[in-house]
Amino acid sequence: MCCQSKDVFNSVFYSLNTLFLYHQKQNIKQRKIKTMSVLLYFFLFPLLSALLSLIFMKRIKYSRRNLPPSPPKLPIIGNLHQLRGLFHRCLHDLSKKHGPVLLLRLGFVDMVVISSKEAAEEILKVHDLECCTRPKTNASSKFSRDGKDIAFAPYGEVFRELRKLSFLKFFSTQKVRSFRYIREEENDLIVKKLKESAQTKNTVDLSQTLFYLVGSIIFRATFGQRLDENKHVNKEKIEELMFEVQKVGSLSSSDLFPAGVGWFMDFVSGRHKTLHKVFVEVDTLLNHVIDGHLKNPEEKTNQDRPDIIDSILDTMYKQEQDGSFKLTIDHLKGIIQNIYLAGVDTSAITMIWAMAELVRNPRVMKKTQDEIRTCIGIKQKERIEEEDVDKLQYLKLVIKETLRLHPPAPLLLPRETMADIKIQGYDIPRKTILLVNTWSIGRNPELWKNPEEFNPERFIDCPVDYKGNNFEMLPFGSGRKICPGIAFGIATVELGLLNLLYFFDWRLPEEDKDIDMEEAGDATIVKKVPLELVPIIHH
Repeated sequence: MCCQSKDVFNSVFYSLNTLFLYHQKQNIKQRKIKTMSVLLYFFLFPLLSALLSLIFMKRIKYSRRNLPPSPPKLPIIGNLHQLRGLFHRCLHDLSKKHGPVLLLRLGFVDMVVISSKEAAEEILKVHDLECCTRPKTNASSKFSRDGKDIAFAPYGEVFRELRKLSFLKFFSTQKVRSFRYIREEENDLIVKKLKESAQTKNTVDLSQTLFYLVGSIIFRATFGQRLDENKHVNKEKIEELMFEVQKVGSLSSSDLFPAGVGWFMDFVSGRHKTLHKVFVEVDTLLNHVIDGHLKNPEEKTNQDRPDIIDSILDTMYKQEQDGSFKLTIDHLKGIIQNIYLAGVDTSAITMIWAMAELVRNPRVMKKTQDEIRTCIGIKQKERIEEEDVDKLQYLKLVIKETLRLHPPAPLLLPRETMADIKIQGYDIPRKTILLVNTWSIGRNPELWKNPEEFNPERFIDCPVDYKGNNFEMLPFGSGRKICPGIAFGIATVELGLLNLLYFFDWRLPEEDKDIDMEEAGDATIVKKVPLELVPIIHH
């Protein structure tokens, strides 16, 4: 009995003790919840108040202006919920519904999308001076080293000096011609590799082949080294890096929302970490290349032909100390980063789309190859020289049509208004982002007959060109911010296509009945499915 009472007592005591501890834990949890609620209230209430105030003030400010039409917006996020899929196609669809001058609210940022020739001309020509700076974003600040490159530098002395220097040292007609031997040698190597595949009747991943060709040309022209001779460089990693830079280079939450909210969203999503990681990888590559020029100049492939790094380093050493603009290593990194990252994929993508369209259009393919083989000669040449391109007018039309139908960068790099302007009668406030949809303009049925059709003949006796003077077609942009690498890019594309079409006939693998033309990408748009073809040596 005594033992039984003791057991009951112990049981009751244990139960009471457990109940007491449970209530104590609940009280601690409630106190923690109350504390967190108070902290959240003090942090979030001012933030929400500020957000609502900004929205209210913007509505009052914009209600007095004749703004462009806009799709219905949601509070705080604006039109973000309507932007799904490929950005240029989404904007094209919205512009068809709401007009060629379209206002979008992305979070707390205003963006005007231009999808007509007339509006593009007003921005890029009439109001070029008021619209020729770039919006400052988290990614552009990081990769441009706070505006020390050509692509993203704000309009001013630094931009003008860097553009003048890069043109003098790399982009001028004379310099582009001086790199002819590089283009010819690298094309010879690709032709030899393709002939080996043709002899074994193997399918070739032409997308990868063309990325490697252009990458090798620009690597040698820019860095003075062969791509496969640099022990610090992996060609597959460089291609991967290009697309990683594009992914992290788009607008982020930090760019669209007030500082605290945007930074927190990017931190939680891991974007800050990814951005830093990609930047470090790019910077490490550039450091290896520059250090090689500083420490081991004898490693250069062609010592008698100084590359752009040698030229800029020499300019840095000789610059006068009393000048207002001072070249630094960051400026050098910015220039060569722009040349490589912007030059490789745009030229390779253009050739990939051109070959895809030619294979899909046997009539155009036959006409192009007949011209090439007739003009260059019936007896097969061992090597194609760059002056052969001048004889080929129809090939040039094929490239024009490819740039119209498949501009490698369908949206020109964004601009930002530096003053209040009017576009097509609409008020565009200062600090508004401007985006020109050149893909949409190139497919406008009011400008082009049967715009979805690949028809190079449309450019016969047609004055429209891609050099920035005609606003029906803007693959390289126009105005003060036009792409400086037009001559280099076109020379690379022309010679590359000439070699592919002179030495080889091309057919689809037996298992493929047609070419998948689906698009993919961010800043530049490539074929989603790699272009795989079978080369046949032409005799």
